[in-house]
Amino acid sequence: MNKYPVVNKTLKKLLLPALLLMATITRAQQFGGNPPSLKWKQVNTLPARIIFPAGMDSAGIRVANIVQQMNGLIKPTIGVKQRQVNIVLQNQTTIANGYVGLAPFRSEFFLTPEQNSFDIGSLPWAQQLAIHEFRHVQQYNNFNVGLSRALRILFGEGGQALGNDLSVPNWFFEGDAVFNETHVSEQGRGRLPYFFNGYRALWAADRNYSYMKLRNGSYVDYTPDHYPLGYMLVAYGRQQYGDDFWKNVTHNAAAFKGGFYPFQRAVKKYAGTDFNTFRNEGLDHFREQFSGTDANVKAIPKTAKHFEADREYPEYINDSTLIYMKSTYDHIPAFVIKTGDHERQISTRSSSLDNYFNYNNGRVVYAAYRPDLRWSYRNYSELMLLDVSTGKEHSITRKTKYFSPAFSADGSKIVVVQVNPSGASQLHILNAEGRVIKMLPNPLKLFYTYPQFYGDDKLVAAVRNPEGKMTLALIDIETGSAKYSMPFSFRPIGFTKVKNQDIYFAQTQDVNDRLFVLKHTDNRFYELLPTGNDAGIGHYQPAISNHKLAWVGFTAFGYQITEADKKDLKWIDAREEYPHSLPDMKIPALARDSSANMLAGVVDNPLPVTPYSKTHGLFNFHSIIPNISDPNYSFAITGENVLNTFQSQLSFDYNTNEGYKQFGFDAIYGALFPYISAGADYTLDRRQFYRGNYVYWNETSLHGGLQVPLNFNGGKHITGLSFGTDVYFNSTSFQQRNLLKIADRSYTYLNNYISFSNQTQAAKQNIYPQLAQSISVNYKSSITGAGSTQLLALGTFYFPGLVTNHSLVINVAHQEKGKNNVISFSNNFPFSKGYTAENLDDMNKVGVNYHFPFAYPDAGFGNLIYLLRLRGALFFDYTHATANNFFTNGSSFKQNFRSTGAAVFFDTKFFNQNSISFGIRYSRLLDNDFFGGTGRNRIELVLPVTIF
Repeated sequence: MNKYPVVNKTLKKLLLPALLLMATITRAQQFGGNPPSLKWKQVNTLPARIIFPAGMDSAGIRVANIVQQMNGLIKPTIGVKQRQVNIVLQNQTTIANGYVGLAPFRSEFFLTPEQNSFDIGSLPWAQQLAIHEFRHVQQYNNFNVGLSRALRILFGEGGQALGNDLSVPNWFFEGDAVFNETHVSEQGRGRLPYFFNGYRALWAADRNYSYMKLRNGSYVDYTPDHYPLGYMLVAYGRQQYGDDFWKNVTHNAAAFKGGFYPFQRAVKKYAGTDFNTFRNEGLDHFREQFSGTDANVKAIPKTAKHFEADREYPEYINDSTLIYMKSTYDHIPAFVIKTGDHERQISTRSSSLDNYFNYNNGRVVYAAYRPDLRWSYRNYSELMLLDVSTGKEHSITRKTKYFSPAFSADGSKIVVVQVNPSGASQLHILNAEGRVIKMLPNPLKLFYTYPQFYGDDKLVAAVRNPEGKMTLALIDIETGSAKYSMPFSFRPIGFTKVKNQDIYFAQTQDVNDRLFVLKHTDNRFYELLPTGNDAGIGHYQPAISNHKLAWVGFTAFGYQITEADKKDLKWIDAREEYPHSLPDMKIPALARDSSANMLAGVVDNPLPVTPYSKTHGLFNFHSIIPNISDPNYSFAITGENVLNTFQSQLSFDYNTNEGYKQFGFDAIYGALFPYISAGADYTLDRRQFYRGNYVYWNETSLHGGLQVPLNFNGGKHITGLSFGTDVYFNSTSFQQRNLLKIADRSYTYLNNYISFSNQTQAAKQNIYPQLAQSISVNYKSSITGAGSTQLLALGTFYFPGLVTNHSLVINVAHQEKGKNNVISFSNNFPFSKGYTAENLDDMNKVGVNYHFPFAYPDAGFGNLIYLLRLRGALFFDYTHATANNFFTNGSSFKQNFRSTGAAVFFDTKFFNQNSISFGIRYSRLLDNDFFGGTGRNRIELVLPVTIF
């Protein structure tokens, strides 16, 4: 049986490939995500090639001009190395995002902005992405040094990705990019109070988490992501030690100068103080910026130990009853009604990009996310209508890009923001059944957020102009003309509400986000003063009844709702107090050189636009990537084109079930409705147990096929269906043909497969979804040369356990080969745990597994490994196997293979950012291991593969 030293050796052997795989897979995007009807154009400049759909010329040229004119100005603070990057503008999606990645080196901008201007800001979205994401391009261009460069030579771009991940913390990548967006514009997240709310909440609650916990997160406590941590430390470093500070630090770190902990060593070298002191001083600088104002936040009860819940977007049903969205770490988001201290769940929410909804007279309307059936870069935001009394909901629009819906006062109409693929924003008015009544013109090219009805003939919305400045606008429904209630500025505005012709909204005021009201009686603005009993940081998402006002603030335990009687609130006249600039958080380095606010001076130079061929750079080999998917262990030289429609690889694979070695080339083209695949493989030492002996042979294989991947996600379920057929031509050469008198042969077979998966949404702490099914059937059948068949059917079914976060998992499997098979197909049957697997004629399995978490340590060692969760699993496996002509005398084989045991899984972060889960499993064999070693006890290392 295996000993613990073997387990430790195996873990060390697999750690580097696992980290390398993580460094590249985490950056992967959607394959074959755009329909073939989409035509592409390009603007080619020295720093970047901008690739965009036809009709998006203005956006492509604008991004190209920003990148080209910004590049030289900001190079000195990160390094002068330059390699052209491809930036692809994606306009079919509803998701606001962007990324730059290695393996392959490219960037993608997802061009639909989000509604919440407090979160990322109000700058035109393509411009915001350009000034943030291109900084990542410069980082990767200049971090190809020292050991990172050596890893690139060995493993390609994936090797550099690994080296950079291990040496430069993820908070620097994002913090430096946020500093850049703040530095070169008049806004940027570094000037937005909302960006700092997470840390402000921790400070207000006196939650002094360790650096490792802040880096790695937690399953039980709220921790901010790495963006604000990065900005605070980067900004402080540039302010205190000069604009070259981080260039020097990161170049040393990426080169691994000094060996272990190269980043910390470099900080000490160039700051003259150890990293812990530097980090604490940087965080203290920003803590001081909020210390006075956050003293108004209500003290958190001592009974609060961990994250409780996010309660967001409250709406009053009456003065004593609220409806809101509630999200916890162990339950998915749900609509909840609260009367007094009692909460009652109405319904879980369908998949959505945010938690916004609107309530009117027993009905809720919100925008739900739904991907396209086939094209993964195309998705929709559709309206769902929920009946609060029954908890039932239904979709009232299809294939729309609607956001922030709101009812009219009588509930007969709904106003929504429509965002077109061109990026243009429009207001649509629908009836309650979802039919469009009116589309308002938008001649001034405003971007609308959070519209509300204002009487019968007007709308009110927080709007952004083409510069990214915001104001509150009254919009005439008939003409679309807008009347502005205040001067445009870069101060974010949002979460508008109307009550008795008064307009309530949130807006940034210095280092705080406050509630304001525009009173219709005197047309003046008033600011809500802190009550001294505020539940959290910031004033957002107001709800107004006849006698009460509620709003949402952020705490270390989630978003919480504060309620107050209107008569107890204090408002001050705000018109004369309106500043038109944002705070710099006492970081004057933001304005220190010639690149400060350069975005305002970008010249829209005419640049040539040319067609971009979809076949450009199809064979773009970029990395050597190990892949671990038991029983297969492989290395592959991988390639992927810029549009992510063609993937290719040269590979070597070792199969532990049969012991064969395989060399291959595979390619797949995903730009058509079915995927088209082709490849060639040469396999050594295939084997089968035949009449008491192993039969060994070699194979040459050519194959091609079609696959159709379909995505039926929608509502409260995540559902996928994939099916296809491959044609394989195999030529077999037996290594012992003279002894066994078996002739070489060639044959052709079909590999037919279908897989189906369906699951409910899962919360953060859920190990598996509460309900899920995964079913696949694979049938291989020879059509020429040999009469061989093999059927493999797999099913895995997930059920709730005895308590929350526990899961009962039942898996079944059946594999059957033809009675007169001459050549055996490869074996992927999930044999009972602990046994040595063999490819037998007929095998059936039932497995019962029970998974449960039992500890959340939130502890680590030396910034090397951090343990987030310990979870256990109990299992029982039963496999019954038979084989004809198994022994030398021609007799058959029949045996049960039963095992039971337990496993402990460790959900970890390595080097503070790479998520790796592994486990140790003990199996007790209840039957003889006919094909393996002696003894009944087995201890194995487990690297889980996630199905969903």
